[in-house]
Amino acid sequence: MKKFKKNLIHELYSNEKLKIQKLLNLIQIEKLKNFQKLINFSIKAIKNKKKIIFYGNGGSAADSQHLSTELSVRFRKNRHPLNSLALTTDVSKITAISNDFNFDLIFSKQIESVCSKGDICIALTTSGNSKNLFKAAKVANLIGVKTFCFSGNNGGLLKKYTKYPIIIPSKDVSLIQVYQLFIGQIYCQLLEDHFF
Repeated sequence: MKKFKKNLIHELYSNEKLKIQKLLNLIQIEKLKNFQKLINFSIKAIKNKKKIIFYGNGGSAADSQHLSTELSVRFRKNRHPLNSLALTTDVSKITAISNDFNFDLIFSKQIESVCSKGDICIALTTSGNSKNLFKAAKVANLIGVKTFCFSGNNGGLLKKYTKYPIIIPSKDVSLIQVYQLFIGQIYCQLLEDHFF
């Protein structure tokens, strides 16, 4: 089995830590106006018995499930659930839509079936260039859902279909994913603290 030299591990750790710190220093909360809108719209949505919906592909699918669980189960407090779901969890629906129609429709078909005006949809993406995310945002906009995304790559193409994009200024996939969870958990805590 290959052993890594201690100094190589320390070097990689230090480099990643430095990159994360630079990204965090680059993004000032005052400039994240769409994040502030996300908080305000989400509070209103929950008060009106609406849903917070997350979705994404690959690692972003897992992060969608993670953030939805923080809201619907608990973040830091034992409390009543907040109405949230991830469109990445129902394997039967995802495979049926992919098989019977097209993979590009896996989120938009679900949005058609579960969303109503006033819900909040949050797409998580590192590239912003997945067709299934554009199609989902288009359908959500037509229904009257408030569309947000946490996206790297300057928002990619998704930015033009999302009403309130939250852009992470990086093209580095691992940095974008770290920031998505960082800001996502701040979001969850703010909602939890507001209601409980």
